[in-house]
Amino acid sequence: MPYARIAGRTTCVLILLFSLAATGRSQKENEEQVYELGPGITPPKVVHQVSPEHPAEGFRIAGTVLIGVVVSSRGEPRNVHVIKSLDKAVDQNAVDAVKQWRFEPAKKDGEPVAVRVSVEIRFHDM
Repeated sequence: MPYARIAGRTTCVLILLFSLAATGRSQKENEEQVYELGPGITPPKVVHQVSPEHPAEGFRIAGTVLIGVVVSSRGEPRNVHVIKSLDKAVDQNAVDAVKQWRFEPAKKDGEPVAVRVSVEIRFHDM
């Protein structure tokens, strides 16, 4: 599965994973068609990212949170949600960070389109 490595703070490493589905499924969300990445669709690119913080609860957690997100045709994150949980507080920090990201939108036939992607956020015990 292709991915783009994104530099993060020392507390975490962020990796953007693109869910590749050759099915061509789509659905309506927020009044625009949402595509699955596959042939003929150029994936979105992160142009602004915010790194999540570790919760200030006196302990560190190491692991991965998998976040699902629809990147709109304007490059804005929509429907940000946890797919694979690590810890409630850590999950929320990851969701809050991804909601602030901005993307160069995906393209189909040269036109911006909304796509569904997954963001893997790795937290390291430091």
